[in-house]
Amino acid sequence: MRKESVGGSKLVAGIAGCLGAAALALVVLLALSAGGSNGGYTVRAIFDDAGNVISGEDVKIEGVKVGSVGSVTPTATVPARAAVVLKIENPGYQDFLADASCTVRPQALIGEKFVDCRPTQLRPEGTPAPPPLKKIPSGQEGAGEYLLPVNNTHSPVDIDLLGDIGRLPERERLTIILNELGTGLAGRGSDLREVIKRANPALQEFDRVLAILASQRHVIAQLNTDSAKALAPLAKERAQFTNFLVQDKNVAEATAAHRGALARNLQDFPPFLKELGPYMERVGHFAEETIPVARDLKAAAPGIDRTFTQLPGFAKSSTTYFESLGKTAKQSGPALVAERPLLAELTKLGAAGQPTANNLSELLSSLRDTGGLERIMDFIFLGTGASNGYDALGHFLRATVVASGSCLNYDIGAVACNRKLFSHSSATATAASSKSSDISVEMARTLAVLKGATPAQAIAQYPGPTTSSGAEPSNVGTAGSTSEPVGGTSAGTTYYTPSAEGSEAGGLLLNYLLGN
Repeated sequence: MRKESVGGSKLVAGIAGCLGAAALALVVLLALSAGGSNGGYTVRAIFDDAGNVISGEDVKIEGVKVGSVGSVTPTATVPARAAVVLKIENPGYQDFLADASCTVRPQALIGEKFVDCRPTQLRPEGTPAPPPLKKIPSGQEGAGEYLLPVNNTHSPVDIDLLGDIGRLPERERLTIILNELGTGLAGRGSDLREVIKRANPALQEFDRVLAILASQRHVIAQLNTDSAKALAPLAKERAQFTNFLVQDKNVAEATAAHRGALARNLQDFPPFLKELGPYMERVGHFAEETIPVARDLKAAAPGIDRTFTQLPGFAKSSTTYFESLGKTAKQSGPALVAERPLLAELTKLGAAGQPTANNLSELLSSLRDTGGLERIMDFIFLGTGASNGYDALGHFLRATVVASGSCLNYDIGAVACNRKLFSHSSATATAASSKSSDISVEMARTLAVLKGATPAQAIAQYPGPTTSSGAEPSNVGTAGSTSEPVGGTSAGTTYYTPSAEGSEAGGLLLNYLLGN
């Protein structure tokens, strides 16, 4: 058994040497022929193991194909590793940085593989980005390609390899495991450590987590201290906290008992949100409309604050005022009670005066509705105009209120009057004096009519021609004649045309009153 094993080992070593020489020659040819000189973006990723990775396999980033595997060759270093050339064809991903990483993953159940890469790692915002991958200089293996070192790659152990061991009997399995592990791990503890870390990305990430925790150990210690301080009050109130947990259990049980209704509520919740949308839009518009009001309220806030600040002083002053008002009311109360009989009498007076007030109201309403006030004003205005005329010389009085006296004759010319205005003589003496001296026949007849005589009686009492001491109008008392105003036809004053009986005293009176 030992001889066969030694012979087999020599044969395997010879085959491995031949394969290494052939691989070295192939690498040299590739470096001389291609070597990244085609102008594309080529990454040379170094893996510990690239089993079942062949040329043409996909290169993906976050599940998106960005290129393909160009070649898979062993490296010339010791120990030998697999150099996988990745041709990145998508221009958007031709920017691998120094923290990029690649992992060999199974493409399908039949053992086909693909390479999953990350151009860079996630980092906090504002953290500077690492430099890009370094390009391999000329004269070295893979010159012109971007080198991704073995520390940035991962080669997980496939599950099918572990399944192959399970097909053998238990003794042979244990023997194979012990022999192969002993042979492969002899004197290579550090390499084994690195291989295990790269073989399982979870361990590498776990190391990173431990490093982060180590850097934050002071913060964690402070967190533990603060947690102890925060949990100390809860520890004192642990009975209440326990009761809270019990009540929470009861609430959970009640909720579970109504899970059907809760399920219906959850089913109705999306339609409710859909119907709530328009209302929320209206609320949003309302909020936009109330922005000016809120701004004005903000501007008025200092005044409102001062109002409420000064309100206690105002209330105190109001208290004094109301106390004084109460004292005044207490003193004026008996006087107001004593006024009750007067108020009763005023009530009776108001009831008695109600008909008069109603009649007065109806009269005033009638005057207002029928224009009575305007007619009264017209009467005053026209009466004033009728009693005060004007001619070419000026205004003159149409009507004269006569009490008694002799100096009342009306002349066109200027006549001196040296008599008293009022005389106590009788009507006969007045008439005699008028006949003998200054009073004209017209004035005597006018005075007689004013005293109550009829025009016929006045003419019979004072016969004679109607002449005056001044110029006698030629047309007065003539039938069919037209009366002219004192100032002539151009004087602008009203005149009266008497009828056939205009020679009587009535016509004379109207002519006198109208200024003719």
